[in-house]
Amino acid sequence: MLTLLNLLSAVALLVWGTHIVRTGIMRVYGANLRRVLSRSVRRTPLAFLAGIGVTALVQSSNATALLVTSFVGQGLMTLGPALGIMLGADVGTALMARVLTFNLAWLSPLLILAGVILFIGRKQSRLGQLGRVALGLGLIILALELIVAAATPMTQAAGVKVLFSSLTGDEMLDALTGAVFAMISYSSLAAVLLTATLAGSGLISLKVALCLVIGANVGSGLLAMLSAARQNPAGRRVALGSLLFKLAGCALILPWVVPLAEELGDWQDTWALSAAELVIAFHVFYNLVRCVLCLPLTGPMARFCNKLLPDRPEAETFLRPRHLDTSVLDTPALALANAAREVLRMGDVIEQMLTELVRLINEGEKVQGREVRRLDDDADTLYTAIKLYLARITREDLSERDSRRWAEIIELAINLEQAGDIIERMASDVESKKISPRRSFSEPGLEELQNLHEQLVANLRLSLSVFLSGDLESARRLRRAKQRFRVLERRYAHAHVERLHQQVVESLETSSLHLGLLSDMKRLNSLFCSIAYGVLEQADAGYETEHAHPLETPPDVQES
Repeated sequence: MLTLLNLLSAVALLVWGTHIVRTGIMRVYGANLRRVLSRSVRRTPLAFLAGIGVTALVQSSNATALLVTSFVGQGLMTLGPALGIMLGADVGTALMARVLTFNLAWLSPLLILAGVILFIGRKQSRLGQLGRVALGLGLIILALELIVAAATPMTQAAGVKVLFSSLTGDEMLDALTGAVFAMISYSSLAAVLLTATLAGSGLISLKVALCLVIGANVGSGLLAMLSAARQNPAGRRVALGSLLFKLAGCALILPWVVPLAEELGDWQDTWALSAAELVIAFHVFYNLVRCVLCLPLTGPMARFCNKLLPDRPEAETFLRPRHLDTSVLDTPALALANAAREVLRMGDVIEQMLTELVRLINEGEKVQGREVRRLDDDADTLYTAIKLYLARITREDLSERDSRRWAEIIELAINLEQAGDIIERMASDVESKKISPRRSFSEPGLEELQNLHEQLVANLRLSLSVFLSGDLESARRLRRAKQRFRVLERRYAHAHVERLHQQVVESLETSSLHLGLLSDMKRLNSLFCSIAYGVLEQADAGYETEHAHPLETPPDVQES
């Protein structure tokens, strides 16, 4: 019983090690990996190579699948290149399995020691996260040694022999077992490494090991399908296409497993190879051949998946978040980029509200007032989603730069939400004090409001640009624009008082409304321009202010 517990704990350590490496790499290089994937959509072979490289780093084809399905779901990548990346991810996982089966026992204690020191000492820095990666690699190597040590005495136990003998009769059952284990361990890499170790210890035959490896590949495809379940149809098509490729490979290779195992057994005797080495070599060769053969079929598979999962547009009465992908919350750089993208959508909603407000002032149709209230509900929906999304990011794990970016995003979201409430109140005031009593502004007064509206929209656009780029010169221009707006607002207020002195009837009737709108526009301008002060303060403190490629969008590539 103790031996079995030792084996299970070693398996758990192997799974945990792969998780630590994946999260560490994603936190350090997540944004860079995102750009590598986004730029690889020009050609399918390039996408294939990008999938190999990214997956070799994160040691998880499932992590790559989460990124790719998110891209396709957001419309940043088309399905054909995405399937090419997924095929490359399968090869990348196989190559890492080969690397990790080398005799690296001497390296494990060094990696664990260095990883613990770096991670504890510099947890929130890039160096600390690299220490996390080193710790994970050390745990993986240690876990493989523990699995071998725990499995060796079990080979002589009668009960264990009976247990594993149940896996020697049916290839389909063995493949299904491999798929289930890959899903339970949340890693096909861990499943393949364990299978190779068990085969090397003599607990399972070579034929069973090959079936388990084939099943583990299918299990990773099922994992991707489950992870993409909450995506839109575009994102789910990526996981579906990858799973269909894996099922096709499984159906083609399973009938040949028995003669293939016999042939590999002859090679084992001839070349003095271990069973573990043969299992890993088969895993690499199988994935490489399958993926190279499937690569030209990504286009037809994309069209087939489009037919299986067509888009079903739904009539929505409110706006829903589009970029808040919960699957990347473990990678702060990607999560913050998603939140920033959603804040920009919120800014677009506020600009639409300003447009409807000026139409309401000019045309006096209450339909514009209803549209302003509907847009304010959309802004509130996005604000709530952004706030809850940011709350799920663990701030203790953020670097200093990411922590500042987190604060910038939430502050701008709060300001935009307040701006939406102000615009809604302005629309209500126009309806109750101008449209219902059938009053009108004087021509000079109306022209003044229109001029301020134009300046307000321009400052909103400039503020979103500053938020996106962190450019110092743009921040200074925004600060100067705020001062000019205040001077202009004060001048228009004095002009209105002068018209009251001249007894202009329209100005007398709409005086409280006119001055209230001027005051509200000044408040809106202050909310929009506040982002400039944060950027300038960071520059004065010596922080880096430019957000390098925060929301880079890949080129639009049409599928052939």
